[in-house]
Amino acid sequence: MKNSPPSDYKVIKIFNNNVIFASQDKDEKILFGKGIGFGKHTGDIVPSTIVVDKIFTIEDKSNTKAFNELVNNIDSDLMGLCEEVICMISNELNEVLNEKIHVSLIDHITFTLKRLRENDEIENPFLVETETLYKNEFEVARKAVSMLEDRLKISIPDGEIGFITLHIHSARNQGKLSNTLKYAFLSSTIVEFLEDALNIEIDRQSLDYARFLTHIRFAIERILNNTPIKNELLDVIKKRYSTSYKLAKKAAKIIENGLGLEVIEDEIAYLAIHIQRFKSSLA
Repeated sequence: MKNSPPSDYKVIKIFNNNVIFASQDKDEKILFGKGIGFGKHTGDIVPSTIVVDKIFTIEDKSNTKAFNELVNNIDSDLMGLCEEVICMISNELNEVLNEKIHVSLIDHITFTLKRLRENDEIENPFLVETETLYKNEFEVARKAVSMLEDRLKISIPDGEIGFITLHIHSARNQGKLSNTLKYAFLSSTIVEFLEDALNIEIDRQSLDYARFLTHIRFAIERILNNTPIKNELLDVIKKRYSTSYKLAKKAAKIIENGLGLEVIEDEIAYLAIHIQRFKSSLA
């Protein structure tokens, strides 16, 4: 028995000449193709055989509802531009993104533009941490901001690159933006605690700093996923780096309070090694 050919698309809305929003059977889809929207109107039929550059499908009911609210409340040209940004992100990373990005990122960009128009200052306290933790996503976010600046003829603060980075990272990880924010927030809080405790200023551009943030990120993931690691040097570290280990226990307490989960001694010992590196770099 042969499979039935796919149904044609029915236009829901034209975003711009190159991006349209359409339905196919029970799914809502965003279609990208040069000139695909030219001369088209709501309700028009687009054959399923049409050649397109990319198709995004929104299947989750809550995402469908939220996306349609955006469509009804945001200028079509801006929706089209945001979708072109998302398409660029997907192409740059060469992977399928979680469909929630069509809601979360577009909503974020819209709110950001509103604040810029109102001269409301935009600050990002986690910009350095975000760039260090998510280098690939940060570079793609930089391109996204450039696209927005070029098309909208506006200047966007650097902090916005960091915010878009978090949305991109979330879209690569099943849409879990909350965990992404936890990495940045807990990392920043721990570094500030160490700077106060050691009376130092940690170089955000140093290799030790990058290693430390990476360790915090993966430590949090291990704790959340309940996949502990074994540290064979636990007793040696506790004895040789006793001061750093005490600080690591306090840093671990920050993580425990943030996650509501216990940090085991083996993990604390690895934290102590990184803290010792910070101390040694100042000796």
